[in-house]
Amino acid sequence: MKLNLNRPVAFIDLETTGLNIATDRIVEICILKVDIEGETEVKTQRINPTIPIPPETTAIHGIRDEDVVNSPTFSDVAQELATFINNCDIGGFNAGHFDVPLLVEEFLRAGVEYKSDGVRIVDVQKIFHRMEPRNLTAAYKFYCGKDLDEAHSAEADIRATYDVLLAQLDKYQDVIRNDVEYLDEFTSTNKRVDFAGRMVFDKQGKEVFNFGKHKGKLVEDVLKNEPQYYDWIMKADFPLDTKRKLTALKLKEVH
Repeated sequence: MKLNLNRPVAFIDLETTGLNIATDRIVEICILKVDIEGETEVKTQRINPTIPIPPETTAIHGIRDEDVVNSPTFSDVAQELATFINNCDIGGFNAGHFDVPLLVEEFLRAGVEYKSDGVRIVDVQKIFHRMEPRNLTAAYKFYCGKDLDEAHSAEADIRATYDVLLAQLDKYQDVIRNDVEYLDEFTSTNKRVDFAGRMVFDKQGKEVFNFGKHKGKLVEDVLKNEPQYYDWIMKADFPLDTKRKLTALKLKEVH
């Protein structure tokens, strides 16, 4: 089945130094871009994270410090990557929860503008978990009838992710629509204010905190009644995108 598109989709997979969006770094990125005609273009890049890769992380994806010591840093390739995915929707396996927030964080650290407003995210993992709760390897076996060789290699994982999505659209064509806007809605638990999901929109479309002691409370109320909470977030180890979005809401309240 061909994916119905009105603009390209960039399927993204990252291998990283760890799982902390604010402090960890990318060591490998693969982007499979699908144009509106269904033609694909793949860009794979090893990246020097400029921080050590923990042994427990190397045990998962197999990438060691010495494997990327001569690779470009993210800042070296940030503009090229931002241009490559410009005007694309985003797809991936668990992309909305991890890959996209971390990628946006890397762009911000590099000082490269990535225009994320209006970008729709198709999280293939969310479709899979709602229909057949398992992992990517099981999804590939279940939907495509194949074993996933070289799992945790960015290119193998993202090719499998794209194949799984196409198979899902074929299998569930009476349940889910072949439309990126619909798939964005279908795979979203909450509409995020920031990519990391520290703030989300409630049923009335108002911004609320999605973590900690103020979870579920309106951001505007917390900023008004406890202004030091903003200062704490700005000084703490939160993603830059979260801080940027919170600052925008704070300035909005001032005006």
